[in-house]
Amino acid sequence: MSAPHSPGHPGRRPLRPLPALIFMSRWLQVPLYLGLIVAQAVYVFLFLKEVWHLLSHATGLDEISVMLAVLGLIDVVMISNLLIMVIVGGYETFVSRLGIEGHPDEPEWLDHVNAGVLKVKLSMALISISSIHLLKTFINPDQHTTHAIMWQVIIHVSFLVSALVMAWVDRLTTHTHPAHFHEAHAPAASRPAA
Repeated sequence: MSAPHSPGHPGRRPLRPLPALIFMSRWLQVPLYLGLIVAQAVYVFLFLKEVWHLLSHATGLDEISVMLAVLGLIDVVMISNLLIMVIVGGYETFVSRLGIEGHPDEPEWLDHVNAGVLKVKLSMALISISSIHLLKTFINPDQHTTHAIMWQVIIHVSFLVSALVMAWVDRLTTHTHPAHFHEAHAPAASRPAA
């Protein structure tokens, strides 16, 4: 006797209770992504506050102060980009498809996002943020001890090495399992709907 089929997907067997519960547990991540959206709003507020501070004190600031303020703004933008990657990419990868295939504003990277690609992109974002912090430190070294600068450089190099290792592992995985890789990286429009 054949098992009952799911009404939405003819030919697909319904999940047993425990696998269904485990599969549904992915929705517990939604409040985490909503919390990151709130954090994004806080960053927008801080960014606007910094822009206002820069404009209102523009006549009294020297070049170094302006450069540090601009680097601070770039830092906020990069962290905001990191948040977007985690929110959009994480939701699409681990919770549910967004269903924005063909939308004119669909991010270019979203159609081939998976856990491996997301990790590499996050690593690159962290390296960029770390680079901005290092640049701020080197522009104004008197504000930091030699020990603090040394640790900033060590952490930055650690990010670089980690990103290289993750990219190498991802590349190794794609060459070891090319069929699985191409299936996972197929454009979202060509994937069957969930």
